[in-house]
Amino acid sequence: MATSKELAEAYQHCGRITKAAATSFYYAFKTLPSVKRNAIYATYAFCRISDDIADEEMPLIEKKRLLHELRASLFSEPKEPINVAVTDTITQYDIPADLFEQVVDGVEMDLNIHEYETYDDLRKYCYLVASVPGLICLEIFGYNDHPKAHKYAVDLGYAMQLTNILRDVKEDVDLGRIYIPQSEMQRFGYRKEDLISGIVNQAFRDLMNFQIERARYYFASGVNLLPLLDQDSRTCPAVLIEVYSGILDRIEKYDYDIFSRRISLTTWEKLIIVLKLWIPNIGPQLLGWLRLS
Repeated sequence: MATSKELAEAYQHCGRITKAAATSFYYAFKTLPSVKRNAIYATYAFCRISDDIADEEMPLIEKKRLLHELRASLFSEPKEPINVAVTDTITQYDIPADLFEQVVDGVEMDLNIHEYETYDDLRKYCYLVASVPGLICLEIFGYNDHPKAHKYAVDLGYAMQLTNILRDVKEDVDLGRIYIPQSEMQRFGYRKEDLISGIVNQAFRDLMNFQIERARYYFASGVNLLPLLDQDSRTCPAVLIEVYSGILDRIEKYDYDIFSRRISLTTWEKLIIVLKLWIPNIGPQLLGWLRLS
């Protein structure tokens, strides 16, 4: 069993990983009480290292070996800092370890599947890599026993992963992956070769609009989760919903051209969202002062 010092160092390690890898998530997580924040850091770091293994340039057999070891670490005495923090998080919040195992299952799909024929095929992937982490976070956030709480968390995961897919089309193509369903590309008359070439035409705009509307449908469901969460946890997902919805708005603003730039919000815009949602009583005055300074 880890000592209190080892646990503190493990959570600090996960916090550094989160800060280095994900500005949006890091800012959102900062709104949580420290104990919950540490548990979320551990969850994010586990997901991050899983994803990094799949994306690294190394032989396929090596990636599979590392993911196998990561999965096995969930059921053995933890040694590495991330595993120490994850094990403590699982214990503290009574989270089934197989949820973390499912995250690895989802990442492994990237090793074997490079295109998806239908949205139903893609949805399974989105569930494992985004909705399952959402279910883990749900246990950490704390929530009432509303019958749809889990559904709303799953839908929020779908919304965020679909947004990631639209934002990262170019990067994913460079990795040899296409997440937009082939059947939907065919429906809108947009070819795989066009996507690889980065062609933005009316067919692509129509295709992207369809994808964005789907993501917004899931956001409209997922936002219903917020009032079901513990009061001290609501701001975190609220920030992420606004940031990710802002990415969809910005894709539209740039007329769906996601090839010439990576669509995102600036650090300043993210901070404004955090201030607006986290400290609503003093946020307007503080923002006014910052704008004048």
